[in-house]
Amino acid sequence: MPDSPTRLREITIADLPALARGCAVLGTGGGGEVESGTLIALSALQKHGPVPLVTLDELPDDGLVLPLGGIGAPTVGHEMIHGVHEAYLMREAMEEALGATAVAVMSSEIGGGNGVVPVALAAQLGLPLVDGDEMGRAFPEVQMVSTNIAGLPIEIIGLVDVIGNVTILRPTDWEWAETISRMVSVAGGSYALMADNVISAKRMRGAIIEGTVSQAIRIGRVTEGAADPVAALMGELGAARLITGKVVEVERRTGGGFVRGSVVIDGLGEDANRIVRLEIQNENLVAFEDGAVLASVPDLITVVDMHTAGAIATELVRYGQRVSVLAWACDPLWRTPRGLEVVGPRAFGYDLDYVPVEEAAHAFI
Repeated sequence: MPDSPTRLREITIADLPALARGCAVLGTGGGGEVESGTLIALSALQKHGPVPLVTLDELPDDGLVLPLGGIGAPTVGHEMIHGVHEAYLMREAMEEALGATAVAVMSSEIGGGNGVVPVALAAQLGLPLVDGDEMGRAFPEVQMVSTNIAGLPIEIIGLVDVIGNVTILRPTDWEWAETISRMVSVAGGSYALMADNVISAKRMRGAIIEGTVSQAIRIGRVTEGAADPVAALMGELGAARLITGKVVEVERRTGGGFVRGSVVIDGLGEDANRIVRLEIQNENLVAFEDGAVLASVPDLITVVDMHTAGAIATELVRYGQRVSVLAWACDPLWRTPRGLEVVGPRAFGYDLDYVPVEEAAHAFI
């Protein structure tokens, strides 16, 4: 990421509300709700002070970067809140296993609470936070990260549950990393803190999506004082508004470390007589109308309050909410053949060809 005099250099208490709003938008319904994560980060910053925000180029080559985030079902994570001990246990375990020193924390995914909580973890550990992540949004599975797409092998994963159990995994490939990590998280109550493939700063360079913490803060600030917050958010994201309406049906089930289900929105106003259905697996995956696809992974689909533009996590969607559904283009990384293999519609079990949102939803842009 290019340096500039205006580049954000630290995360302060004043930045947290905007960061939380932006992460909620980028979460596409997943990554965990942001409210509890914001309180955890607020407490950590009050105790330890601002967290430096750095690029990978500013870190020593051989220093370990800890890509941290919660793994499991968001409905469980909403109630099973992280304590302060998991981060210390994780750092100790990774440094001992790899014989190197941790020099920074990074969000494994910038979406949802997983984009906010790493601020607290960095503050607790006295480490800087990397301005970047491995998704540019939220995805539900371990292998759905930029380091995989960049061709880096999976080497080591750490998991710490709220009880303090520490598990170190050395999977044979990325798919086994997902399978075993998910089983460990389920055994710990369907939620755990995970360090996803801890490697050196040198090896991580060029394999992450940079600038996403700063991006989240920009997204969060764009609606402040806006006469039309939804329009302001759409302008910042370059998003299509798929529908504005009322949530009339929510089907949600938790199992296997995921939340799966669907949400149905009945159109209001100019969208009257339209019905859009969202399919979810922690995140919003596909938007359908009359059997046609309006948008799908890896593009981003987010449900926001129609008045405030505040994003609504999948575990917090309720009958009767008045919402707008927005969709916009993902990072170009995910539109490569390898990216679509890992996070395209077929990776989630949909027999659909991926169509970029700017083509699929052209009538709404």
